[in-house]
Amino acid sequence: MSATPLLQVEGLKKHFPVHKGVLGRVAAQIKAVDGVSFEVAPGEILCVVGESGCGKSTVGRLITRLLEPTAGRIVLDGTDVTKLDHAAMRPHRRQVQMVFQDPYASLNPRLTVGGIIAEPLENFGLARGAKKRERVAELLQQVGLRPEVANRFPHEFSGGQRQRLGIARALALNPKLIVADEPVSALDVSVQAQVLNLMSDLQRDLGLAYVFVSHDLGVVEHIGHRIAVMYLGRIVELAEKRALFDRPLHPYSRALLAAAPIPDPKAKRDKLVIEGDVPSPKNPPPGCHFHTRCPFAVDRCRREEPPLRPLGNGRKVACHLVDDAGEFHGGTPKPALVEQAAS
Repeated sequence: MSATPLLQVEGLKKHFPVHKGVLGRVAAQIKAVDGVSFEVAPGEILCVVGESGCGKSTVGRLITRLLEPTAGRIVLDGTDVTKLDHAAMRPHRRQVQMVFQDPYASLNPRLTVGGIIAEPLENFGLARGAKKRERVAELLQQVGLRPEVANRFPHEFSGGQRQRLGIARALALNPKLIVADEPVSALDVSVQAQVLNLMSDLQRDLGLAYVFVSHDLGVVEHIGHRIAVMYLGRIVELAEKRALFDRPLHPYSRALLAAAPIPDPKAKRDKLVIEGDVPSPKNPPPGCHFHTRCPFAVDRCRREEPPLRPLGNGRKVACHLVDDAGEFHGGTPKPALVEQAAS
């Protein structure tokens, strides 16, 4: 990782108030993001994974300031953007752009493709007239589309082509960081591969950094450099991609990877079965949020919140059962919670 991170996120929190009664008093807080910290180096792809509702998409929206954080800091290219007002934030928006999950809902159906891609250029006064048209044509070619499609409308394109348009729009301002919120989850598998390869090529050619949000471990393994595993608003493990896939340390990371299918019908492995439902972020359990479903949990897990500790080689884990040498001391789970199964 570079000595100077492009993005630093420190103690980031987002709590949504729950109003009750005629007077609309605040009865509770939904802790969607509950103290998240990480860094992204220039040109790095950090993937954020976890179950639905873990807060990973909320983290992406906080980084782009589409949502305002409840607490914490977001430092982008050396500037703390957390408390900047609208006017002061405007120049920094050129450095971070977003690719949304639904490629159709994120494109204005009343504008042509050329108008959609040119809109950021017009908003920031970067190009007009012939230069604007040249830039739009260049961006379309960059994402694998012909410049002639600039006069067409979004409904005339397939899902994969629409997502390419969303990527072209995100590239228009030459950002340093792109937040991609499940950008291929709505696409067919064959189209997913094309879009992922495009994003990888752009990252390499333009030196882009990504915060790539996904629930699909296959996608993450294909594109990521490092992986942050989230559970109920917190990061429970952060590691280089290969290290995490070869040897996950946190019980939740182990369960996620064990549940992912492998392309070999004869292969068998221990599948760690996690019982119960994810607790509500409105009333998360004390201590380790995962202890209510963890087959290895001990009394300390129920009382104390485990910090996200560095273990060396850029790896961090939030688990009382993992020592500083990266060894897991949780023993053997209940037999009922482990099943030998073909993936």
